[in-house]
Amino acid sequence: MANEVDWNSGLFGCCDDMKSCCYGFWCCPCLACTVAGNFGQNRCLPLCDICSPSVMSAFGIPLFVPPAGLALRVGVRHKYNIKGSICKDIATSCICVWCNWCQMHRELKYRKKGPAVVNMQPSK
Repeated sequence: MANEVDWNSGLFGCCDDMKSCCYGFWCCPCLACTVAGNFGQNRCLPLCDICSPSVMSAFGIPLFVPPAGLALRVGVRHKYNIKGSICKDIATSCICVWCNWCQMHRELKYRKKGPAVVNMQPSK
């Protein structure tokens, strides 16, 4: 795709935003729900990542990819035209669960900040 950009911070960029990383470290499910809500999705969506492996394995279907984490990562990448591939998204969602949510949280915080507009008028 043309004009693709990099993520605002790296996957392991915890020092870029310590608040996000502390939030993710101490309560990753809460951070995941916040990310889903900030992206315009149902805040309970990440609960699928917690519940789906046990439900699926009860039916004999092993599930290793967290569906909500992967779906939101792909959605964020496509919305903001961020470089990457579905293969990298799967690997990131499976191997670095907390880092994935923290990176998406930092990205959405960065995208939420709009440019500051200053209107200066001459004094009379």
